Amino acid sequence: MLQNGNIGVGISAHKRANDLSDFGVELDMIEELGVATIELPTYDMDIVVGGRIRQSQMDALKQACSGRTVAFTVHGPLAINFMDEDWRLPRHLEVLAASLDVAAEVKAANYVVHAGVAPMQQAEGLEEAYLRQREWLQMAGDLAAERNITLCVETLFTDNGSQHTPTPLRLAQELAAIDHPAVMATIDFSHSYLRLDFEGRRSDFLSEVAALSPFAKHLHIHDSFGRQDDIWMFTEGERLAFGHGDLHLPVGWGDIPWTELMAECRFPQGVVFNIELKERYWYAARECIAATKSLAAQARTVLREAAE
Repeated sequence: MLQNGNIGVGISAHKRANDLSDFGVELDMIEELGVATIELPTYDMDIVVGGRIRQSQMDALKQACSGRTVAFTVHGPLAINFMDEDWRLPRHLEVLAASLDVAAEVKAANYVVHAGVAPMQQAEGLEEAYLRQREWLQMAGDLAAERNITLCVETLFTDNGSQHTPTPLRLAQELAAIDHPAVMATIDFSHSYLRLDFEGRRSDFLSEVAALSPFAKHLHIHDSFGRQDDIWMFTEGERLAFGHGDLHLPVGWGDIPWTELMAECRFPQGVVFNIELKERYWYAARECIAATKSLAAQARTVLREAAE
């Protein structure tokens, strides 16, 4: 049964001072914008050191987060990669476990982890990489469930032909095979747009994202034109002028077909629409939040069991 409630709109915070002494000011500013959730960039906060939590920095984050009315989500280390070589996978899981502990300390509901990336190679090699990812995401899901957190695997893109990462459709197939209640998806719409554009399959964007949407408990919202960043640029302003790359623009500045996406996708209940806005465009944060709230009002949700 399609329903239309329990959707949270939030935005990612930016770290200020490295010791987090003024991170509370950042959160004050974001709360004033009227969002329901805030995503914490713990991947850049010096909290996990060598796979262990540095308690003084953890305490600084908890102090900044305490007493607030918003809920929190967490984006952990971007380098965690369960398609990596076998011998390195325990290290990835160690860092993930510590990062999940950080997320649990701030009572985060969702934890964003990147989908795997593997060197481009023949099909047998890539399928082995997918097998590794399925096995280790099962273990990661158990760790997340123990902490009452949903692990949300994010769609990525690659900027050259030397690496492989799953398309939205392939990630949906992998999550269905894993079939773990604590392992869901983060759809990064711009990443997915760029991923399919690289293969010359922009026309498949809507159908691929729609296939992943029943698993997508978390969304990364920012705009782009889905164009490859394949020309030398002198400034970010030039990149904007050409519309190249993963620009992290306010909603409506690019050409992602947001209205069509909301019509085609069926998200789990409780989906979070989290804006990832580049600091350069923070002056447009209010208009971006308003546009995202409008999208969330159009979104349709469905219980995962019914979607399957």
